[in-house]
Amino acid sequence: MLHPTITKSTLDFLNELKKNNNRDWFTEQKKTFKTHESEIKSFLNAVMELMHAHDEIEKLKVFRIYRDVRFSKDKTPYKYNFSGSMSRAGKERRGGYYIHIQPKGSFIATGFWSPEKEDLFRIRKEWEVDASDFRDILNDKGFKSVWGDLAGEELKTAPKGFDKEDSNIDLIRKKQFIFVKNFTDAQVTSPDFAQSIDAAFKGIRPYFNLMSNVLTTNLNGESLLE
Repeated sequence: MLHPTITKSTLDFLNELKKNNNRDWFTEQKKTFKTHESEIKSFLNAVMELMHAHDEIEKLKVFRIYRDVRFSKDKTPYKYNFSGSMSRAGKERRGGYYIHIQPKGSFIATGFWSPEKEDLFRIRKEWEVDASDFRDILNDKGFKSVWGDLAGEELKTAPKGFDKEDSNIDLIRKKQFIFVKNFTDAQVTSPDFAQSIDAAFKGIRPYFNLMSNVLTTNLNGESLLE
């Protein structure tokens, strides 16, 4: 089955937008922008449909091209990328997916960008007790070949209430728990790009299963869901 693709002309448009990031140019190109935006939306919806075969997706959000410049020194009005995110359905399913299309800068990401305070504490307490299952996933050759190493911001020292000498302090210091996979422009415009994204996201399932279990139970393994 053929799926919508991302064309080179869309990447070319984003390159031109980067060079001409002003309202006059964008207004003149508004019709062209709408064409490429529609292409991206079709593509993201196709990815979501593929993912329904192995995950429950609650919603797809396509981010607007307009930048919020109110608190930024950079006053250019437009992003020069297209992006979207997908949320998993149900309280028992944790984690999210992100797709970013940008010339020479396309990537997908997944995991936990900014866990709520309570969730972050729960994750850290889990690793304080035992992080062996988590490390098994991180070190699995198949998983690592797709997603590489755990990424995300971290503290320089131990968070309050945790021992800086803990054997799992490298994990406990983490503030984010994300994985990122980069793609070349040739990969982005290939006819099987949607399937490539789907396969990569499907491969994150062991990680999501573990993290969902941690975040829906207490340290005794008792469910927190009503």
